[in-house]
Amino acid sequence: MKLALFNGNKLGVVTAGMDDQIVDVTDALPWPHDPDPLTAGWWRALCRDFDQVRPALERAAATGVAHPIAETSLQAPVLGPSKIIAAASNYREHVAEMHDVQQRTLGQVEPWMMEFDVFLKASSSIVGPGASIVLPTEILAAGQEIHHESELVVVMGSGGKNIPVESALEHVLGFTTGLDITVRSPADRSRRKSYDSFSPVGPWIVTRDEVGDGSGLDILLTSDGEVRQSVNTDDLIVSVPQIIAYASSVMTLLPGDLLFTGAPPGVGPIALGEELHMRIERIGEMRVQVR
Repeated sequence: MKLALFNGNKLGVVTAGMDDQIVDVTDALPWPHDPDPLTAGWWRALCRDFDQVRPALERAAATGVAHPIAETSLQAPVLGPSKIIAAASNYREHVAEMHDVQQRTLGQVEPWMMEFDVFLKASSSIVGPGASIVLPTEILAAGQEIHHESELVVVMGSGGKNIPVESALEHVLGFTTGLDITVRSPADRSRRKSYDSFSPVGPWIVTRDEVGDGSGLDILLTSDGEVRQSVNTDDLIVSVPQIIAYASSVMTLLPGDLLFTGAPPGVGPIALGEELHMRIERIGEMRVQVR
């Protein structure tokens, strides 16, 4: 099932087999619908209790009127996550390329940044498909590079603490696509990646039963037809279940939390006026402008 938020944070189901139609299933929810992302507890409840709510959503999607997605306004398919967790150094070729990137942008290589780990991004950095990445004027004035990182994103379902690898996927709602926009500077990772608009996600969430464990998915990022990043998630050093287990050993994963799984090789600067086009196999695609 593909779950989308649109037209004032209504809940929609993208028509099976057709990514250009959407059915409004908001009225099938068992809770009051609060469109305010700051107080929309229904969304976190949906992430937590999706298996119980799913039959009602499927009935509503099967009997409701489908509308062209082109005539709607898709929003980020997440509301008010307690946190964004991001994996660092999770593709070997990316780790290798970062030696040159750091030498150019920092003047030295930071060995600790070449090791896998997780860090936090501000949830206020989230924007949806069709939105704009806004480059901070002070960063541009300082001549610092701002890079694209296209990533598979996990949306947590029930979440939990100390989740075993073997059952990690049972705690997942689904997957979406995401861009982890990054300033290359000596500042802390969380600061460099948390500017407003630095976490575009979308266009919708594909539930875990359609994606499996997140392996075997092609990721492609282009700009004006130029391929910037092209990789398969089989190349992840630490798999999705392993990331979940590791992150949950440090912090409790709450329903609706996001987990960016790591930047593929091919990171590079973005510039004013570009349009980034990101696609992940079996999930979807989105376009964002750089301004």
